[in-house]
Amino acid sequence: MAAVATEAWRSVYVRAADPEAALFGGWLLEQIYAELYRDAAPEGSFAELQDRAASWSTEEAERFRALLGSLDTADARGVLIRRAALACAPLALKSGAWLQWLSSPGNGDDPAVLRILALYASDLGVGNPRASRGDAFLPLLRHLQVSENAVPVGRLAGDQRIDDGHFSVPALLLTMSRRPDDFISEILGADLCLRSVGLLPPLTLVQDELPTAVDWAVIDPAGARQGEQITGLAGCRSAVDALVARDGASSEDRVLLGFRWALSALRRWSDRLHRELDAARDPAYEMAELMRLRAREGSVYHHAFHLEDRPLSEWLKGCQTDPYSMLAALSRSRLVKPGRPESSPLVNGLVGERGRMFRVFSSEDLAVVSRWIGSLTGAGDDPARQQEAAPPTTAAAPRLDLTAWGTATADEGPAPAGVREAYHLLLNRTDSPAVRRYALEYVHGWLGRSRHGMDRGHSPLPEQWIPQGLRPWLVEMHDRHSEEFDQGGAQELPTREALIESTVQLAPLTLIDGAWIQGFTDYEHASSDIGHSLFDTYWDELGNGEAHLNHPLIYREVLQEMNVELPPTASREFAEWPGFRDASFELPVYWLSIGRFPQTFMPELLGLNLAMELSGVGGTYRRARLALKKYGFSTRFVDIHNTIDNVATGHSAWAADAIDTYLSSITGSQGAGALDNAWERVRAGYRSLNPPSDFRARHAGRRAARKAGKDTR
Repeated sequence: MAAVATEAWRSVYVRAADPEAALFGGWLLEQIYAELYRDAAPEGSFAELQDRAASWSTEEAERFRALLGSLDTADARGVLIRRAALACAPLALKSGAWLQWLSSPGNGDDPAVLRILALYASDLGVGNPRASRGDAFLPLLRHLQVSENAVPVGRLAGDQRIDDGHFSVPALLLTMSRRPDDFISEILGADLCLRSVGLLPPLTLVQDELPTAVDWAVIDPAGARQGEQITGLAGCRSAVDALVARDGASSEDRVLLGFRWALSALRRWSDRLHRELDAARDPAYEMAELMRLRAREGSVYHHAFHLEDRPLSEWLKGCQTDPYSMLAALSRSRLVKPGRPESSPLVNGLVGERGRMFRVFSSEDLAVVSRWIGSLTGAGDDPARQQEAAPPTTAAAPRLDLTAWGTATADEGPAPAGVREAYHLLLNRTDSPAVRRYALEYVHGWLGRSRHGMDRGHSPLPEQWIPQGLRPWLVEMHDRHSEEFDQGGAQELPTREALIESTVQLAPLTLIDGAWIQGFTDYEHASSDIGHSLFDTYWDELGNGEAHLNHPLIYREVLQEMNVELPPTASREFAEWPGFRDASFELPVYWLSIGRFPQTFMPELLGLNLAMELSGVGGTYRRARLALKKYGFSTRFVDIHNTIDNVATGHSAWAADAIDTYLSSITGSQGAGALDNAWERVRAGYRSLNPPSDFRARHAGRRAARKAGKDTR
């Protein structure tokens, strides 16, 4: 294979953390597998590998604890604690995120996938905002006052205090998570390894020093969260067993590969961090690091100031590759009083209000300089001696070519020929460029149709959103649905044949229950203030990890009572089943398409979610119950929805609250009309559940789709 361009691990990390990341196949998959096989740990059974990982974790934790043994001051210990926490941040802030796309509309009724979803829901702290394992780690960074780049997590890549190598393990895990159909086994194997390791060994020295600063039990992915009976490790092993039972020996080999890669990668990363912390026990190491980071900008100035026989600007240029020579010269200069930072012009006169370097260094930087000066003893000091002991400053570059990520590639793949083929292809998370472009154009076309006539008041939602929120409107709509039912709902029951036919035609939609909010399984959205309730809704639709509560499976039971046997939802045979009308796939394809873009269409998705959750409560579900009961069919499906979608504490209430939270976050600083524009988009999303279908509306939709097509090509 020809040589490819590579990117720093931190760049891969940022790209893979994007909730709308589109990672197309081809040779990139080969590169990922090359990374997986590179220096993988020796083979073994699950039990042997888990024991090996646990033993290594225990031994490695002691090795890190020993680093603090020779440090007798809180200041010196604090240096290692902060560095250890920052080095663990790229992985710990995304703990469990690699499971985010393993469920999809096409496999949401699979018992093995439901096990995985239950594991992921536990990692998220389902039911509460900001309750994920990653969210539990954030207070530690805040306690140590190193959190300024931690939110959103993509900013972490810009924190130059974190070595690029510390992004390597989470970057590859997140990359694989964007290709779940290709790497589900390897992802689960890596996850099992991480839970077998438990609390990352470098964090043990942080935990020892700060035992009550955070909830360490949540940060540890192996343990059970409060109120849960199953530990993270046991839940993962259960999911692995279910996957292997479903897919057989080949899947087991791939799970073991993922475990072996993760163990080897963790060892390399941990060893690198240990060398870094060991070197950082000498203040000269942090001082050299600081000089290297500031050298490029500083070399533009200070031409007139000489240090020994050279302008300071030349010293600074050299610092980018060799900071230790400059430190040696500084230690001999009049700027430094060895052992006395308080008397050294470098940290008082030059950085004072009238100094030439005022505000050049942060308070944290000045603490580094002071520690270095304080460590000097005068005669014989030569900071260059540290150069040989210092760890490498760059990590091995990832062998991933992401230069074409999200853009057209040589393998565009065919675009769907119609809604049936689109339905089949969109059931999975993994797209080709052509399929993704089809989905985006389909959404724009559907929303263009939905917006038609809205300016004439054709929307149930009020024209203006008010800060008091949507709860009062929600109750009014519920009352209206109930009144309509009471005024004749029971007299409008369909015939048995019509009931069966409508139930069949709704199958392509109902068997992908929750598809419109699949994007909110993404880690950043699933635990956010806005998105956590949408993930909770998705979690409920798929039965909270339990097959007997899974809505698609319950719907299939009703179909079976009607003597209708459908192929598996994810199969091509399902989409081609002759008993379906083509029109029965139009709305499902919209759901599957818009669910791919949770950020691009956030307002529209929130509106659609409210329309969907409110649509049956109070009237439609009650009417359907009467019809099903009349002909002797189970009413369980509609009974469940009529309760969990309720307007007081159920899905429709959550949907209204999510909109209110979103709109409340829009401030005047975002520009005049920002709130009104967002509300109009919410209203269009609400209307998109049942858009107008007249000629003019459909023409508006086609026009919007064509415009989107031109914009994306």
